[in-house]
Amino acid sequence: MATRVLQPLTDAERIAALEADIIKLKRINAALMDRVERSTDLQGNAFSLFETAISLEGKVRERTLDLEKALDALATSNAALATAKEAADDAQRRLRDAIESINEGFAIFDADDRLVLCNRTYLGLWPNIADRIVPGMGFDEIARMIGQDGTTLGALVAPDRWVSERVAQHRVAEGGHVHALADGRWIQINELRTSEGGIVGVYTDITQVKADDARERTLELAEKTAILQATLDNIRLGVCVYDADRRLIAWNGPLLATIGLPDDGMPLVTTHDGLVAACERINGPMQADRPLDWLPPGSADVVAQRRHADGRTVEVRRSSMSGGGMVMSFEDITERLRAAEVLREANESLERRVLQRTADIAAVNARLQREVAEREAAEAAMRSAKTAAEEANLSKTRFLAAASHDLLQPLNAARLFVAALGDRRLALPTRALVRQTGSALDSVEDLLEALLEISRLDAGSIVAEPVDLALDELLESMRAEFAPVARARGLSLRIEPSGHWVRSDSRLLRRMLQNLISNALRYTAEGGVDVTCVASGQDLTIQVADTGIGIAAIDHQRIFEEFQRVGETGRDRGIGLGLAIVQRASRMLDHRVSLDSAPGKGSRFGVTVPLATARDARPQPATPVRRGQLAGRRILVIDNDQSILDGMEAMLEGWGCEVRSATDAASAMSALGRDRPDVIVADYHLDNGATGDAAIADARAHCGAEVPAVVITADRTPELREALSARGLHLLTKPVKPAQLRALLTRLATA
Repeated sequence: MATRVLQPLTDAERIAALEADIIKLKRINAALMDRVERSTDLQGNAFSLFETAISLEGKVRERTLDLEKALDALATSNAALATAKEAADDAQRRLRDAIESINEGFAIFDADDRLVLCNRTYLGLWPNIADRIVPGMGFDEIARMIGQDGTTLGALVAPDRWVSERVAQHRVAEGGHVHALADGRWIQINELRTSEGGIVGVYTDITQVKADDARERTLELAEKTAILQATLDNIRLGVCVYDADRRLIAWNGPLLATIGLPDDGMPLVTTHDGLVAACERINGPMQADRPLDWLPPGSADVVAQRRHADGRTVEVRRSSMSGGGMVMSFEDITERLRAAEVLREANESLERRVLQRTADIAAVNARLQREVAEREAAEAAMRSAKTAAEEANLSKTRFLAAASHDLLQPLNAARLFVAALGDRRLALPTRALVRQTGSALDSVEDLLEALLEISRLDAGSIVAEPVDLALDELLESMRAEFAPVARARGLSLRIEPSGHWVRSDSRLLRRMLQNLISNALRYTAEGGVDVTCVASGQDLTIQVADTGIGIAAIDHQRIFEEFQRVGETGRDRGIGLGLAIVQRASRMLDHRVSLDSAPGKGSRFGVTVPLATARDARPQPATPVRRGQLAGRRILVIDNDQSILDGMEAMLEGWGCEVRSATDAASAMSALGRDRPDVIVADYHLDNGATGDAAIADARAHCGAEVPAVVITADRTPELREALSARGLHLLTKPVKPAQLRALLTRLATA
């Protein structure tokens, strides 16, 4: 026989039972009294009636005493129940406070799998349905709501399957399992059964752990990819690698140009079939030997020649890989074949001429006339070649300017990522690698800036604007810039004030002095560098003298050419463009450059500039810059390059900023919502002809306030700087130096 457990009565139930008993007693008492009053015995004996009344009175008194005792017991029970209820409420409140204080999500389900209690962290995991999750709701109902809402990635892909699998995991309630949320977070769920048959679930946010693991894997992959890409980029041939599924997995820069595709043709060759189709469409149908066909694993290397529709001949080499992929290399051998053909024709021509001279001695004059005609044709050809060379040089200049400009974009992204890494806590070997990477990026930046400046000087994009300027201000800036460099090298740097005014372009003259002082420090191992000024008549010569290795007289002219270096010290090679820039700037300004140097006796460079009338050069007081902390500042970043956005976000978050990123004005509105940023940082050139200043204007209109803003661009023209300044915008040129950006953001965000 099954045992039935009696549940204790609640206060309301006890009171209702007692009230029912009282009503019954009153009814009995009234019936008895009525019976006494109306009843009579058969003989009408009055004494019998009296005895009956006395008996009834005793019974009523007993029942009344019983009722009073019951009421006393009820009062005592009510007091005990009130005390117990208060204790239970206190315990429940302490339990709720305890689970609300933990960082993990917490939920308790009873033996019927219905929700008993949960904390806010648990509800925060499902923000869209949090207001519908209430105690008493079954777990399967909550799971269906999550599946319909698509809060997890599994629910987004297959809602029904995710719900069934999640309910099954919950019912087992053994160990932990991981789920990816649709908003990018990862949670680990640990569920255990209670002694009463219920289930306790703990939901832990492991997003950071996942991110750290992904970051480490990404870093390892990036290092391997960088090594492979550097190797490929240093190969003169066009190279591409396809995996076993014939998908493109690696390539180098010269690939598209070598096979005849435009710069934007990379999407055409992402598969091997796409490569073949694109080459057939642009360069004509395949030859009979099918030089681009796929090679099965284990095949021997195949070398073939492919004749392009534009007249070029490309040598194609195919090699199969053990994993089923294939490596293809393309080399333009047009010039090689052309040279061989020219050599063959020259040999045949010489043979014919020898035979002709041997056979016909009498025709010497005619042959001389033909030779004169040939010489004139050769001279015409030489003049044509010279013209072509000059055009090629101009084309090279334009290409160099465009290439340097375009390379500043990925260099800017690399700088941002290195700066973000430098702000993190890193192991000493890793920090050393970050510093070396930063140094390498500095070298690349110096090279690109020099190339860009050379190209702009050659193309005439830079126009000299001579003005009267105080030379001491320029010399003082040189001292501030190069004194730390001299100290780091253990050299002395002495810059004497001149007290003169000169007429020159301040920007170009500054660049000339920077290059001369930098070269002097670079090629001086011990001793120092002296900068002096010597006035003579209407001119003044600024002299930069060092105690370095010196330069042989035979090299005095050559060192002013591009990429020419002499007497390398091995410590700091330089790029061989500094003196070339000095020479071009001096020609533009009509400033004479002199050199006095010999091996082992150091060098003395001089720049002669015209003197100007001295003026009152009272220094303007510097505006103090407020150095506030960037922690918690909201920064909106707008850039059409995702790598730039990633780098900016990593660096700014490392500084404690709250970053909102967008690729255009429309997505910026969405990213902001109702929030107002402290500073807006925008790239100038966006997609579809949009510009950063227009995107900033839209963002300001959206916020309803003149938010401080910075425009970043590789365009260094004065016209753009003046236009942005007129709109109240600050300008930084690429590649952005993190320290410069941080100082500007600090000033703008705390102003």
